[in-house]
Amino acid sequence: MALSTFVKINSVNNLTDARYCAGMYVDLLGFEISPNAEKSIDPQTFKEITGWLSGVEYAAELENESEEEVLRLLTDYDMQWVEHKSIDLLVSLREKGFNCIYKQDLTHVKSVKTELAEDLKSKGIYLHLTSKNKELSERELELVRQLAGSCDVLLGSGISPQNLQETLESISLKGLALNAGDEIKPGLKDFDELADILESLEIED
Repeated sequence: MALSTFVKINSVNNLTDARYCAGMYVDLLGFEISPNAEKSIDPQTFKEITGWLSGVEYAAELENESEEEVLRLLTDYDMQWVEHKSIDLLVSLREKGFNCIYKQDLTHVKSVKTELAEDLKSKGIYLHLTSKNKELSERELELVRQLAGSCDVLLGSGISPQNLQETLESISLKGLALNAGDEIKPGLKDFDELADILESLEIED
């Protein structure tokens, strides 16, 4: 089986999530590697989790670190992707061979002009759009639609099992960026909405 669109899982911090999502054929698992991040994963834990996985790639999730700090952190992790909030940094990392994702909140996305979106596309950098709102307004959805027409957008907010198909049909998204959760206790998870979305994306080979 496979999924009908590209899927990144954000902020993975446990083996249960990682194994489930890899088994559902998601494309990318994101790990926060900044030492002070809420769900920071140290190199040893990362190796222990990914040692059980196959068929999926990994993204280092960072925010404010300099390029020097990012490269230093990456020496302890086997990561093919980097997600960051600095376009200039990502352009530099792209030239060094990394796959890159530019993360931006929808409340600030007006700063992402059409020319910039087209520049992201030309450099092969994905745009991960986030929001603190569980549901997106029509105005926000129209903004996502416009950006998705100019670059590869991973939508990280406003997605539910109820609106999934309508959203994918009405917006030309590259894919989705869905949030992982926390374990209730080791080995026990309540996947709920995440599982419903991934199961809805399944297609037969």
